[in-house]
Amino acid sequence: MKVYVAPIAVLALLAGCDKPQQPVTPPAEAAALVDPDLPVMGREVRMLAFGDSLLAGYRLKQGEGYPARLEAALRARWINARMIDAAVSGDTSQAGAQRLAFALDAQEVAPDLAVVSLGGNDMLRGLPPEETRKSLEAVLREFDKRGIKVVLLGMLAAPNYGKDYAGEFNPIYPALAKQHGAVLVPFFMQPLIENPDFVQADRVHPTAEGVEAMVASTVDAVAGAVPTAAVN
Repeated sequence: MKVYVAPIAVLALLAGCDKPQQPVTPPAEAAALVDPDLPVMGREVRMLAFGDSLLAGYRLKQGEGYPARLEAALRARWINARMIDAAVSGDTSQAGAQRLAFALDAQEVAPDLAVVSLGGNDMLRGLPPEETRKSLEAVLREFDKRGIKVVLLGMLAAPNYGKDYAGEFNPIYPALAKQHGAVLVPFFMQPLIENPDFVQADRVHPTAEGVEAMVASTVDAVAGAVPTAAVN
């Protein structure tokens, strides 16, 4: 997500969203499970991180972004994960849909699983939810066509956009996940809502500690979504 969006919308997102939907392991505990040098046997499981700056590691050091930390957390669970970071800061869902086929065609080996985070920039720009739904559906259809399982990282509308906008935007993710058989994480940014110290000064992007919290809250869903054939 870009940082030039209206600060009122961002602050409202951080201050007024729903109560936690799932428990989050404290970052210190999550980090204790992760050994980046851990040798893991078995078939390599290739995973594509596809989305915007929440996945691209905006203003973080190399290795501190969500894909790198998720890979380490999965390897700590004896899943021989290899994350391919195909996230682009500032992407809307439409931009993601437009570049997805190229990103997949560029892979020497097709990924076994994709982790998708798109739509946050759509919401922050106030784009019509119907446009977001159509673009996200196009993304999921492309993965369906190629037989790639998806973990869909959900987003919620900031309260200052009003109930009508939220009523159209928020149901997009659970509806599309159900329609396409994707594994849904209801609200990817939930750990940042629970602890504002996990957010950078721009009040949008996670700190390194915030990333660890986001990994801790999603690693179960990602690990559970790994196709059985990919680890055998």
